[in-house]
Amino acid sequence: MTPRFRDRREAGQRLAELMQPYALEPGLIVLGLPRGGVPVAYEVAASLDAPLDVFVVRKLGVPGHEEYAMGAIASGGIRVLNQDVIRELQIPLPAVEAVERAERAELARREQAYRDARPAPVLRDRTVVLVDDGLATGSTMLAAIAAARTQQPRQVIVAVPVASPDACAAVRREADACVCVSTPDPFYGVGLWYLNFNQTTDDEVQRLLADRAAPDSTVVHP
Repeated sequence: MTPRFRDRREAGQRLAELMQPYALEPGLIVLGLPRGGVPVAYEVAASLDAPLDVFVVRKLGVPGHEEYAMGAIASGGIRVLNQDVIRELQIPLPAVEAVERAERAELARREQAYRDARPAPVLRDRTVVLVDDGLATGSTMLAAIAAARTQQPRQVIVAVPVASPDACAAVRREADACVCVSTPDPFYGVGLWYLNFNQTTDDEVQRLLADRAAPDSTVVHP
C-alpha cells in the first residue's frame, strides 16, 4: 500500500487546502491534539493565518493492548468511554479507573510542559478547529469535542488528514463539521497512511506552539 502523505507536514498542507472556506470565520483558532496533531495543526493555522494552541486529550488504552482505545479523557474532567469495547472485552471498572488515573497524570504533565506559564485560550463564541494526524476509533477526538463544547464555542470543526469511515461518521454526529482528506475503506491504521510517522517530540510541540501562539490567550474555567 502506497502512503498517502510523506509526513505530518505534507498532510497538514493538504488538509489546509480543504480548510480555506473557514479562513474568515469569526474568532478562528486552531487547536492541535498532542503530540502528532500539532505539526498538522501548525500547517493549517499558518495557511489560515490563525492562532495555534494545544488541546490536551489522552486515549484510554485497553490493558495489555494499549493501542486499542476503550475511551479517552480531556482537560476539564471530560471522559468518553467506548462501552461496546469495554463490554466486548469484559474490562472491569477498576481496570478502567486505573488506566484513567495514569493518563490523567500524563495529561497534567503535558499541559504544564506545553504551556508552562502561558494560559489556555478562551474558546467562548469562537470557531474552534480541532486537528489530529488521523482518526482510527475517533474516541480521542470525541473527548476533545466534548471538552471544547463546555467552553461554549461558536462552532467546533474537526479537521484530519485521514480517518476510518466509522470514526468520521461518529465525529460528524458531534461536531459542526468534519473535514478529512481521505477516508479509506478498509482503514487498517493511521500510521499506514504516512511514509514517515515518527513520534512527535515534546520539544517539537513546544517550538511549533511558540511560533504561532494565540496572542489573546486567557485563563479558561470550564
